[in-house]
Amino acid sequence: MTVEFLGTLRGLSYLAAGMLFILSLRGLSTQESARRGNLLGTVGMGLAVIVTALVFLASVIGRDTSAPEAAAAAPTMAMGLLAAALIGGGAVGALLASRVAMTSMPELVAILHSFVGAAAVLVGIATYLQPSGIEEHRAVHLVEIYVGILVGAVTFSGSVVAFTKLRGIVGSRPLMLPGRHALNAAMVIGSIVLAAMFLQQPGADGLPYLLIMTGIALILGIHLVMAIGGGDMPVVVSLLNSYSGWAAAAAGFMLSNDLLIVTGALVGSSGAILSMIMCRAMNRSIWNVVFGGFGAPPKAAAKGDGAAAPAGKINETSVKEVAEQLLGSKNVIIVPGYGMAVAQAQHAVKDISSLLIEKGVNVRYAIHPVAGRLPGHMNVLLAEANVSYEIVKEMEEINEDFAHTDMVLVIGANDIVNPSALDDASSPIYGMPVLEVWKAARVIMLKRSMNAGYAGIDNPLTYRDNTYMLFGDARKSVTSLLTELRA
Repeated sequence: MTVEFLGTLRGLSYLAAGMLFILSLRGLSTQESARRGNLLGTVGMGLAVIVTALVFLASVIGRDTSAPEAAAAAPTMAMGLLAAALIGGGAVGALLASRVAMTSMPELVAILHSFVGAAAVLVGIATYLQPSGIEEHRAVHLVEIYVGILVGAVTFSGSVVAFTKLRGIVGSRPLMLPGRHALNAAMVIGSIVLAAMFLQQPGADGLPYLLIMTGIALILGIHLVMAIGGGDMPVVVSLLNSYSGWAAAAAGFMLSNDLLIVTGALVGSSGAILSMIMCRAMNRSIWNVVFGGFGAPPKAAAKGDGAAAPAGKINETSVKEVAEQLLGSKNVIIVPGYGMAVAQAQHAVKDISSLLIEKGVNVRYAIHPVAGRLPGHMNVLLAEANVSYEIVKEMEEINEDFAHTDMVLVIGANDIVNPSALDDASSPIYGMPVLEVWKAARVIMLKRSMNAGYAGIDNPLTYRDNTYMLFGDARKSVTSLLTELRA
């Protein structure tokens, strides 16, 4: 293959792959077209990998070598290493994707983001150590390397911390160190000073400054995510997705790879837009999410165990009573939360809604933008259970309907139905739009216990006169409820 042909093939293939990625994002914007969007993205990535591998092998085969033995061995070694990377990486990815439960999808996404960050760091260091022979644009090239490693290191360590929080290895409470903002500022200023020193070094003499900055960036990523509470984890996952995109784009600049730049920019910008949309849904700014420490215990409660004291008595109910009330209702709204995902109760919940619809009850699902641990987590769970898209409503669509609803089933949700967001100015979630379920005639909350939600905030909804608690594992409770309804 000639150099001109390879360049043309790579350019056309990268253009096609870039268009497929754009169409993939468009398809992922709605539930109905999400499968097609995933397929288009898969095809685009497959095309990019195959063409990149072919171009790499062709360049190795066509490389001039003084020793004939080396010339013969180089293609074989290159093909072996490439095959091992593709087969090994593909096998690990396929194994993870086939075994991961939907409840574990958030932490899987977080750890995948860390891989992108780690790749950007390694590519940056390798690119710096490899002589380019281009002195005219050396300063620009060094800036690309420095920024790519900085963003990659923050993405890597931040994603690892997010994984540990989502996995439950680290608590969801934010780490509120004294002077944390000054500490963050000092690390950013230190990185800028190191950048100035790094750019002045000839050859590869700036490596020590690069490695010191990498260490600082790793600490910065850890501290930034540790200071974010559990209630903000959906936004954090989305934000880290954006970081990983920009890290990939930076790696594209380092490698002069147009497709990597385009793909990284698409992921980075879409992740940033999604983060802003979710912040708007929480009535907060992105700066407040990153630096606000949402989920910290109120100062008044800090002297004790960090949890608010119970605000009143609760009303308990039984499966039989709930079944009778559901059958006597005309309008029912189901609010799914992460507790439903953990219990893997979505299929039984779907059977309950289908049975009620068959009996003439108007049943719908209400989805809060930050329900679960991942943007769109609840939508995916319901789609997995084959719940019709037509009865799944977003918060803005359905909030006004609660006042005309006979019964609301809140299954494993807590923070997204907390009235403190509207009427308690001292609450950490004050001002956050929530599903106003308390306006319904009757609210049934399915929970394991009276423990606070993931954000660690007590919910006054549980003490209201029209709220009834059905304690127990969500899957067992909804299965028993389904059996009672059928009987």
